[in-house]
Amino acid sequence: MRDTTGTTGTTGTTGIEDLLRRHAPQVLGALVRRYGHFDTAEDAVQEALLAAARQWPERGVPENPRGWLIRVASRRLTDALRGEEARRAREEKAAALEPREPYTAEPPREDDTLSLLFLCCHPELTPTAQIALTLRAVGGLTTAEIARAYLVPEATMAQRISRAKAKVRGVRFGRPDNWAERLPAVLHTLYLIFNEGYTATSGPSLTRRELAGEAIRLTRAVHQLLPEAGEVAGLLALMLLTDARRAARTGPHGELVPLDEQDRDRWDRAAIEEGVALVTRALSQGPAGPYQLRAAIAAVHDEAPSARATDWHEILGLYEVLVRLVPGPVERLNRAVAVAMVDGPHAGLAELELLADELGEGHRPDAVRGHLLERAGEFTAARAAYESAAARTLSLPEQRYLRARAARLGP
Repeated sequence: MRDTTGTTGTTGTTGIEDLLRRHAPQVLGALVRRYGHFDTAEDAVQEALLAAARQWPERGVPENPRGWLIRVASRRLTDALRGEEARRAREEKAAALEPREPYTAEPPREDDTLSLLFLCCHPELTPTAQIALTLRAVGGLTTAEIARAYLVPEATMAQRISRAKAKVRGVRFGRPDNWAERLPAVLHTLYLIFNEGYTATSGPSLTRRELAGEAIRLTRAVHQLLPEAGEVAGLLALMLLTDARRAARTGPHGELVPLDEQDRDRWDRAAIEEGVALVTRALSQGPAGPYQLRAAIAAVHDEAPSARATDWHEILGLYEVLVRLVPGPVERLNRAVAVAMVDGPHAGLAELELLADELGEGHRPDAVRGHLLERAGEFTAARAAYESAAARTLSLPEQRYLRARAARLGP
């Protein structure tokens, strides 16, 4: 066993948790590839992860942690399969496939993680189910952790995951034949996970770091497997460039700090450099996709030495291209902000009016409207817009920020 004291002891439990999350999709992929039975294999892997979390801090990390997990999970899986109708045949198959050495296993196939992502993002699953199953099977998060992140009861999340596993039962493991067509669904799921982690839609905290960090880790794994896929690189760059501002987004009491007021010295320069390099290379290799364009916009913000020095003309030009590819209301709302920064607040408000019937019931349109009205000097209307936005959001930091903006404008 490898000692967890000394150099590795400084990380302690956190280091073991990181190790388990890194190995979880590889172990699950190895079991599903050998035995099938995705749902039963996933449960067996979770049991093995729990066993490791209990034993490794006391006994030390095995020399081959992945082999240890496969061995334990294989035993759990074969125990579960013994109770099924084809017990004898399955036992014989499991015995033939079980690794001979207790702590060794064949090298992981590099596409196991990607195959699991494709399985978890099966088109028959809803986006909510795809996210939950991805976090559980690929991210290695427990049901309780996912439930806490999305502020739902653990029993509710367990039902979602169970239904999702039931729907993919019997689906062939491996990269699907039409994997290129399914890749956008994988990227969209990772994007949704990151967005919920970076700006939580509800609850007392502005961010949920474990979700944002998990989305970055998984996207980085996909990029390593598909290094020439421009949109994968674009999504990873977007996450890095956005997450680089995380430390400056909140004040000492957890209050929201808008982009133009953030202390840019607190931004993560290493993440910015990596993100800029990724998107620059991706854009040079072919036509730009939506994630690459969003990353390019984030790069313009991050490379500006101050809010006043931001090149809004370049940002508006990038949004013009983006809305032609993705003419959705969110993209057009962001473009309206860029129009306001280039041509003035009234021009932005005019763009906003054109979107009135498309923006839905969220809080962001009113928040943007309040900001533009404030810049235009229409303080009474701006106050009303801020108060309306505050009433629509379930995020407590956003509520406090919007109400503070409204109060600042007077009665």
